[in-house]
Amino acid sequence: MRTYFDLTGRSALVTGAGAGIGAAVSEALAAAGASVLVTDISGEAAAKVADRINAAGGGKSSTAAAGKADSAALDVSDRGAAEAAAAQAAALTEGNLHIVVNNAGVTAPAMFPKLTDETFRLTFDIHVMGTFHVTQAALPHIPTDGTGRIINVTSAAGITGTLGQVNYSAAKAGLIGITKSLARELATKNIMVNALAPLAATPMTETIRTNEKFAANMMNRIPLKRWAEADEVAGAFVFMASDAASYITGQVLPVDGGMVM
Repeated sequence: MRTYFDLTGRSALVTGAGAGIGAAVSEALAAAGASVLVTDISGEAAAKVADRINAAGGGKSSTAAAGKADSAALDVSDRGAAEAAAAQAAALTEGNLHIVVNNAGVTAPAMFPKLTDETFRLTFDIHVMGTFHVTQAALPHIPTDGTGRIINVTSAAGITGTLGQVNYSAAKAGLIGITKSLARELATKNIMVNALAPLAATPMTETIRTNEKFAANMMNRIPLKRWAEADEVAGAFVFMASDAASYITGQVLPVDGGMVM
């Protein structure tokens, strides 16, 4: 009988994984049996997450062998660093890198008249160029046996737009374009490319959650009327990384309490 969510024997590279959603996804993938390279611009933060995974025996679940974790400092805007991280992740499973989660991100909210060239370029450098660097570096290591997964992290901001985040919305919309175009290219290689649009209470969303105007606007848009915890959205990443998603590609899955429906 097929075990749909068992990631034993597979490796994963997760960017922006020193905290928040990236950390929760790293832990969830390890719990499903994957060997995970936890990366973050802060190598210290990444190492703490990897240590936590290893101390818990990979966060072992009842249905999968425990995964393991390693860590690396990674600035996704640095192509050389992306190539080194991809090779390090592939080495966890003797040369194959099965799962790439492009989660690294940054936010710099401001109303449009107050946006600067610097904050606009910053969101593109991290979200769009970072995803380009990491994915292109990872591609030579991704197997073509149907286990290869590229998972990009977009946002409702890239689907519907959001108040005070034109720069972030534009970058996240760019990731949707990357996802759909790359899914078409890599379908011939049996590599699935999808995007998730999660919403959770993380350090990255703190600015929005603590700004009265932004927070009220967001809460009015969420039917469930609350922010998720990071581990609530991590399961969707395990699903997309698993055999359960072997016939899904080029899709955007919102995990946002019903904000996009």
